[in-house]
Amino acid sequence: MELRPILSTLRRHKTTAALLILEIALTCAIVCNAVFMIGHRLQHMRMSTGIDEHALVQIQLAEIAPTPDIYARAREDLAVLKQVPGVQAVALTNQLPLQGSSSNASIKLDPAQRAPTLSVGTYFGEDIPQTMGARLLAGRNLRPDETTNADLVVKALASGNTKGLPAVTVITKALADRLWPGQSPLGKTIYLTDQVSVRVVGVLADLVRANAYNDATAHYSVVLPLFMGAGKDQSYVIRTRPQDRATVLKVAVAALKKADPERVVTTQRSYDELRQKFFANDRAMAGVLVGVIVALLTVTALGIVGLASFWVAQRRRTIGVRRALGATRADILRYFQTENFLLASIGIALGMLLAYGINLFLMLHYELPRLPAVYFPVGAVVLWLIGQVAVLGPALRAAAVPPVVATRSV
Repeated sequence: MELRPILSTLRRHKTTAALLILEIALTCAIVCNAVFMIGHRLQHMRMSTGIDEHALVQIQLAEIAPTPDIYARAREDLAVLKQVPGVQAVALTNQLPLQGSSSNASIKLDPAQRAPTLSVGTYFGEDIPQTMGARLLAGRNLRPDETTNADLVVKALASGNTKGLPAVTVITKALADRLWPGQSPLGKTIYLTDQVSVRVVGVLADLVRANAYNDATAHYSVVLPLFMGAGKDQSYVIRTRPQDRATVLKVAVAALKKADPERVVTTQRSYDELRQKFFANDRAMAGVLVGVIVALLTVTALGIVGLASFWVAQRRRTIGVRRALGATRADILRYFQTENFLLASIGIALGMLLAYGINLFLMLHYELPRLPAVYFPVGAVVLWLIGQVAVLGPALRAAAVPPVVATRSV
């Protein structure tokens, strides 16, 4: 089909054609970025934590009255929990992966550095990797005799005497690769402050940070042999068989309350519940974006239908003349579909440029990665298909106009 008659017609309807092109361009730009953001959120939600998630439960307690010895109380609680049937391992930790609120440290490789190398998530406690089920890749785990109570560390830092401070650490493979690419991290030194350093003795396959919002740094974690004692900010994490989680959690809470009724259980949940809560906003965001995409595509399709129907009604005389001169129904149908394809193509081309600009803005202000080029052809095909389906009804009505009726309506 020759394009000259179509282009000539569109030049006489510049405003309506421009509005449709603009609508398609905006839809293309927003849909491409929205689909990309949904994919990015879904990928983020599938993040591996490196722990045995389905076997873990968490308990947090709050004291009504101050505890004379928080370290003795924590040891007593751990002993109580180890006696609960079905408990395979238990530990006291300052945080859990994907918990949200987090403990972090800015580390250096050289105390003379003016700026930190990077920020890492810091886990404090005994037997944390073993209890959580984190896999050891190289070296060894931390030993109980290497653990120091937190108050001794505070006193040592205040006096300037570093003797007795934690001297070793276990880190994640992602952090090791970031700090010493292509080298073995075992035996390397990390500086937590200008005076405090720890030596790497083990490498974990993974242990995600509590505030794993940024995929690029989510796997940078260290475990320090620091015992924090009982407190509202500490958690007892218990590993059991997945099918026993509910029972073990119930019995464990009852055992702790029996040991000291003057305490409040602030948190009791499986790790799966913790993970669901952490990604609740991501799921909500993905749902909203899906709604936006559906609404935009629907509005665009209705716009195409409305404009095509208007043009069919406006061009009845022209259609009748073409039919009288020998044009078939297929010719009329093909005319309107080609016209819509041209408008959609112009709108898609502008939309791709706009989508790229929006992505640059999101990269700059919201730390999103670059929009992959594959989204452009996929978005183009989807909009072309929607355009052709939307214009099909009005085009069929145009093709069904009898030549005699059309010419008599002049």
